Amino acid sequence: MNTNLYSALSLIIIISNIVFVITALFFERKKPVRALSWILALILLPVAGFLLYLIFGRPLNLKKKKFHIKNHKDVEYSREIYQTLGTVYYDETMFKEEYNYYVKQLINFNINLSQSPFTNDNKVEIFTKSQDKYDSLLKDIEEAETSIHMLYFIIKNDKIGTLIINTLAKKAKQGVTVRVLFDHGQNLFFPYRAFKTIIDNGGEVLSFFSNSVDNYLKANYRNHRKIVVIDGKLGYIGGINIGDEYLGLHKRIKPWRDTHLKVTGSSVYCLQLRFMTDWLYASKKEVDFGRLDKYFRPIKREERGNVAIQMVSSGPDTNAEEVKRGMVKMINSAKCSILIQTPYFVPDDSFLEALQNAAMSGVDVVIQIPEVPDKRLVYKVTTSFIEDVMDFGVRVYLYPGFLHSKMIVIDDTCCSIGSTNMDMRSFSLDFEINAFMYGYDITHKCSSIFYNDLNICKVVTEDNYKKRGVMSKMLESICRLLSPLL
Repeated sequence: MNTNLYSALSLIIIISNIVFVITALFFERKKPVRALSWILALILLPVAGFLLYLIFGRPLNLKKKKFHIKNHKDVEYSREIYQTLGTVYYDETMFKEEYNYYVKQLINFNINLSQSPFTNDNKVEIFTKSQDKYDSLLKDIEEAETSIHMLYFIIKNDKIGTLIINTLAKKAKQGVTVRVLFDHGQNLFFPYRAFKTIIDNGGEVLSFFSNSVDNYLKANYRNHRKIVVIDGKLGYIGGINIGDEYLGLHKRIKPWRDTHLKVTGSSVYCLQLRFMTDWLYASKKEVDFGRLDKYFRPIKREERGNVAIQMVSSGPDTNAEEVKRGMVKMINSAKCSILIQTPYFVPDDSFLEALQNAAMSGVDVVIQIPEVPDKRLVYKVTTSFIEDVMDFGVRVYLYPGFLHSKMIVIDDTCCSIGSTNMDMRSFSLDFEINAFMYGYDITHKCSSIFYNDLNICKVVTEDNYKKRGVMSKMLESICRLLSPLL
């Protein structure tokens, strides 16, 4: 009986793997590297490959049609809101400093590809320490008058998580509109009852995907964005989620280094709109957000700054890979330097070749990655790519701890900070958002942060890199084959 059952299960897996191989060939035909990775996984690891493809592969991803419907609705809703607000998309008379031809191209590129309005009246505060960000966020939540909208990839049920949840509940009790949206897949083991205090006081909490068997298996798509908008007039965006580990309290992954932004100005309208469209999708119903002036508050003169920003979103609801393409456009425009901080460096061919071409053209390309990994397999893939850039003259440095910052700085002209890692997952599978910022002042601040970090980093030399053990190199090679899937 057991033998017959085993034979039947084996036959089912074999047949399913054959079907999955054919499916991978068809649905991944535009991405042959990804297709090859799935085929190898299915052939070499029959049982594991079957389970991985069932969860992360394409059969269930036929649901992607729903994402395209989401994108269509998002565009329609955004166009209506922007027209009502009178947001300017592109007008060179708005430029407060002389941008070169390539920066103007980049601004226009982001408008045409991702419908990202150009705003030039923003103030930006940069946080490089999670504690500073949490202190500022909690203060702004306490002072909220009308609404608090919060979207996070990770919300931990720990000390800082409980503190923020309790503060939100208190504001909800005071009559402030509180909405919290979190990624379903990354918070599978978060006890939903932890949000009960918010809900009991009149707040609303949703997961980006609903609690269904289908969505438990649809773990390949993740809402990786980190957005907070308070009173429709100030916002937060960057890499810091909610959890004690971001304070460097994890016993192994420390010290923790991250980057986050607090913004005021018209770019907050873009953050608010991004939250609203994600909330509408998660709620699965038409939500009446009421009067726009509650959620898109007029920007007072004293709240205005002079930083130019475009908020660029990307995700599996489009095929454009907007954030990645914006970064590639930035890299191709570089004349002097390209500075990159990323926790994971798993670039696709276009991103990798852009860096290689820039370095071979005489541009100083410098990449910082962590010395302490949080995901060992992904880190093996990251270290495998060092050779691909180092051979072309790119300098690679190891930050003494876990570097979670996602930042790219080009010359003294433009920079980008947000939720997007420089890896294939962020580029094509995750919902992301980045602030593309223009001008000398903000770019100089970001490059100063980069070089301050560089002072404590350790350079990866060719000699040290080649001293890696045989087993380490073999593991890198194996993980590299699966890099499009990680």
